[in-house]
Amino acid sequence: MKRNLLLTPGPSKVPVELCEVLGKPIIHHRTPQFQQILKEVFANLKTLIGTSSDVYLLASSGTGAMEAAVGNLINPGDKAITVEYGKFGERWTELVKAYKATPIVLKVAWGRAVTVEEIKKVLADNPDAKAVFLTQCETSTAVTPDLASIGAFMKTTHAALVVDAVSALGTEPIRMDDWGVDVYCSGSHKGLMLPPGVGIVAASAKAIAMISASTNVRFYFDLRKARKALADTDTPFTPAIGIVIALNEAVKMLMADGIDKKQAYYLKMAQAVWAAAEAIGLSVYAQPAFRSRALTAIMIPEALDPKKLVKIMRDTHGITFAGGQGELDGKVVRIAHMGAVDEYDILTGLSCLEKVLKQAGHKFELGASLAAAQKVFNS
Repeated sequence: MKRNLLLTPGPSKVPVELCEVLGKPIIHHRTPQFQQILKEVFANLKTLIGTSSDVYLLASSGTGAMEAAVGNLINPGDKAITVEYGKFGERWTELVKAYKATPIVLKVAWGRAVTVEEIKKVLADNPDAKAVFLTQCETSTAVTPDLASIGAFMKTTHAALVVDAVSALGTEPIRMDDWGVDVYCSGSHKGLMLPPGVGIVAASAKAIAMISASTNVRFYFDLRKARKALADTDTPFTPAIGIVIALNEAVKMLMADGIDKKQAYYLKMAQAVWAAAEAIGLSVYAQPAFRSRALTAIMIPEALDPKKLVKIMRDTHGITFAGGQGELDGKVVRIAHMGAVDEYDILTGLSCLEKVLKQAGHKFELGASLAAAQKVFNS
């Protein structure tokens, strides 16, 4: 059987243990059996996210969670600050426009993330903005902001802090309540090691009050319905039953040895990739202060054709990296170190990258990236 190693930032690698859970016969969702699983899922997600407030589950991708946040917090005509430092920040702007609100777009140079000083300035210029929408792990550029500092400031304002954590949950640190995050949006198919199908929304007390007061038109993504169902440990509509059951096991796996320890391991894999890239004459795209532990974007010389490299690795060798998006289309390859990915997967991916780069004519010492990565792993 041909190898199929996913080193992409979504969908990510699904471990065997969760494949077994996903393969079990389906059960009915309006039963005490499923209700007990939901109870555990909600409790475990609260622990992972660091909140004592509500967590809602949607049958959707991560974008569904993002849309639910926008549609439940703002009304047509409201101002909302959207922070763009990659393709997924731009998605916040598109969603705000779709709900006929007015986006105040804060554009940040690709390669870095927004700072608290920039947030302070844009809010001072727009004191009537209802919310700030930003991205914890910008998947297109592999950057992450200092969310703790931004949240500490946002606690002092009336505006809600809404975070796209679709690529971050489980991999990047989060202390939602302590950090002052009001809405935290994610999905099942990245750091949580599952197929797509479950959107996750966590809402603070501040956000719940805004959701209750909003007059926006909603139906399927109406979080008021989700909150009402939550009182009975239920969901308002049919959930993605099999993925929800596996989600409970996935979160337990992530937290088994301590989530802080697990996230430190993701950082070490990231550092190994950064060292490996430099060892073979390539550069990491993101500025050092903003680099994510979830994935890395590696600059590839145009003459080597990054799109062709990705295609050869996938179709010939069964190793899947991601290409670039937006401004980085045809300029980078992206390798994920999240979820079920481990150091041996990283070494396999680097070995394949070396092989394809050498065949494309790139000059470097064979094995240099592996030696650099192993040095980090063994430090």
